[in-house]
Amino acid sequence: MEKISIIVPCYNEENTLPIFYEELNKNINNFSDIEFEILFVNDGSTDSSLDYIKKLSNDDSRVKYISFSRNFGKESAMYAGIEHSNGNYITIMDADLQDPPSLLHEMYESITKEGYDAIGTRRVDRKSEPIIRSFFARLFYKIINKISKIEMIDGARDYIFINRKVADAILSLKEYNRYSKGLFSFVGFKVKWIEYKNVPRISGKTKWSFWKLVKYALEGITAFSTTPLIISSVIGLLFCLISFILILVIIFRTIILGDPTSGWPSLVCIIFLVSGVQLFSLGIIGQYLSKTYLEVKKRPIYIIGETNLGE
Repeated sequence: MEKISIIVPCYNEENTLPIFYEELNKNINNFSDIEFEILFVNDGSTDSSLDYIKKLSNDDSRVKYISFSRNFGKESAMYAGIEHSNGNYITIMDADLQDPPSLLHEMYESITKEGYDAIGTRRVDRKSEPIIRSFFARLFYKIINKISKIEMIDGARDYIFINRKVADAILSLKEYNRYSKGLFSFVGFKVKWIEYKNVPRISGKTKWSFWKLVKYALEGITAFSTTPLIISSVIGLLFCLISFILILVIIFRTIILGDPTSGWPSLVCIIFLVSGVQLFSLGIIGQYLSKTYLEVKKRPIYIIGETNLGE
C-alpha cells in the first residue's frame, strides 16, 4: 500500500491546529487504498500547540510529532520532517490553511499518473497581503532570477508534493543556511506547478514580519548567487578609474592653467561617498563570510526535544 507523509511545521498555532486537522481529515478520507502519516514538527512553540498535537497523537495513530528543543525556524522544521518521514510521497503544509488540503488529490493524481517527480504550488495573486510587502516580494523574485542560475518561481509556496527520489536529493543538501525554495529548484527533476488564488490565514497573524522576510530574501541571494561580490568589485574598480581621471584633471588645472586646488566641502562629500561604498562592499563580503563561518562549525540543523516516532 502506498503511503503519503504530510509534514506540518508549527510555531504557536494553537488556534489554527483544530481547524486545520478537521479540514485535512475531510480531504484525506476521500483517498482509497492510501495510508497516511501526519507528522507535526513543533518548532519550539511557547503556546499549547504541542499539548494539542500530543492529544491528537493519542486519538489518531496516524499522527506523529517531533518537538524541537527550541525555535530553529521553518527551514529546519521542513528538513526534519522530510528526514523522519517514511512515506512513498511527501507533502509539506502550513497549519494556517493557506495551503489548501483540497489540492492534495490533484497533486497525487499528477505525480502518479502524469509522470512528475514533484508538484509545486504558487499563488497567482497576493490579495489580503500588504501592498508594500507584495511590491518587495515581486521585486525580490525579479532580482534573484536575474542574478542566479536557479529559477525561482514568483508566488511559489513551500506547499509541495514530492516522491522519495526528490526527498532523498533534498536531504543530501545538508547546508546549515537553508533556503528551501532555492533548494527545491536546485535539485531539478520533472516539476508541475499548480496555481491557486491566495487564501488568507484562518486565524492569528503571520509569524513573518517585514524584516524577517528581508533577512530571508538576503539568505536566498547569498545562498544562490555570488553576483553581489561581483558588483562590489566592479564598483571598486569604477571608483579607482574615476579617482585616476580626477587626479589627471587636478594636475592639468594646477600646472597648465595655474588654477590652485580648492573645495573643502566637495572633498568631504567625496570622502563620505567613498567611505560609504567601502562599508557597503565590506558588508557584502561580511554576509558571505558569516554564512561560511556558520557552515564550517557543522552545528546540527535542529535538535529534537521529544518525539513519539519510536512508539
